[in-house]
Amino acid sequence: MTKNSIITIIAIVLLSSCGNKKSESEADATPTIANTTTLTDAQIKNAAIQTGKIEQKEISAILKLNGKTEVPPQNLVSISVPMGGYLKSTKLLEGMYVTKGQVLCVVEDQQYIQLQEDYLLAKAKIGYAKAEFERQKDLNQSKASSDKVYQQAQAEYNSLSVMVQSYGEKLKFAGINPNSLSTKNISKSINIYSPISGYVSKVNVNTGKYVNPSDILFEIVNPSDIHLALTVFEKDINKLAIGQSVLAYTNTNPEKKYPCKIVLIGKDFSEDRSTIINCNFTNSDKSLLPGMYMNAVIEVKSQQSNVLPSDAIVSYENKNYVFVAKANKQFEMKEVTTGNAENGFTEIVSDDLNEATVVIKGAYALLMKMKNVEE
Repeated sequence: MTKNSIITIIAIVLLSSCGNKKSESEADATPTIANTTTLTDAQIKNAAIQTGKIEQKEISAILKLNGKTEVPPQNLVSISVPMGGYLKSTKLLEGMYVTKGQVLCVVEDQQYIQLQEDYLLAKAKIGYAKAEFERQKDLNQSKASSDKVYQQAQAEYNSLSVMVQSYGEKLKFAGINPNSLSTKNISKSINIYSPISGYVSKVNVNTGKYVNPSDILFEIVNPSDIHLALTVFEKDINKLAIGQSVLAYTNTNPEKKYPCKIVLIGKDFSEDRSTIINCNFTNSDKSLLPGMYMNAVIEVKSQQSNVLPSDAIVSYENKNYVFVAKANKQFEMKEVTTGNAENGFTEIVSDDLNEATVVIKGAYALLMKMKNVEE
């Protein structure tokens, strides 16, 4: 390699090194985005900027809960057949309205015939047994019969009395009135009647199916006394009280509010440290059905809180800020954590602004000026 070539290569390397240093120097000289801005007296006047201090006010907090509508146990009835049998007929469909005492279905089985037969036979025998007992009683008093014969007659009568009473209760249990039963109306079928008025919520059987006493045939619900059961956690339970107002709404129609009152508060907690509060609806609404999921908001009073006028707080890139007034007409943009808001004031959770002078009017104009300068 010649001497001239070596000199040329060295010159290129030196020029390249100088160029890199110049670029790095220019990059270092680029100003960072500041969080302060300075205004003139005219700008402060035009933006109508006013300053103030953190205030102490009582702000009402909003507690949000969720739960579902329910009915009390006496308004939800499961229908079964006490002695089982074959389902002969039913016309029930889910959603159908039934009245108290209405026939829900007809069930038949041979055991009902046997039960009626046993009752009528015992009832027929008891007439003779009673007469014989009375006769032996008179004879025994006059010493015309022995005590043994009298005691046997008494035992027979008492035994038949127990049987008649027992069979009668079994007939009532099966849904048969023993007082109206005779040899002319023995039937293999029984009627199942509705104990309440309400809507059929479940139909679990079909015609011809054999059902056991433990099987649930139908479920009937009476929504007239529907209430709202809400889940509340341990940390919020002390904020609630009996009689407190609640506004409930559904996910499908959140604009429609259902006013309620708290009537019961649970006294024990589950594993996730929650309990149930029960609320009664102020006005009955037929559109509300048991099992509907609902949300609710409850206004609870909080203690004295640090607040600023809501106009003092500006939002930028999903964060909340206020402007703190500094010396020489400088204003510093400071991030804050906010809480509940009420009547034009917002709770400030941050505790490092207690002595600061904050812009309470014109904060948005400051934000616009600062961002325009940065751009």
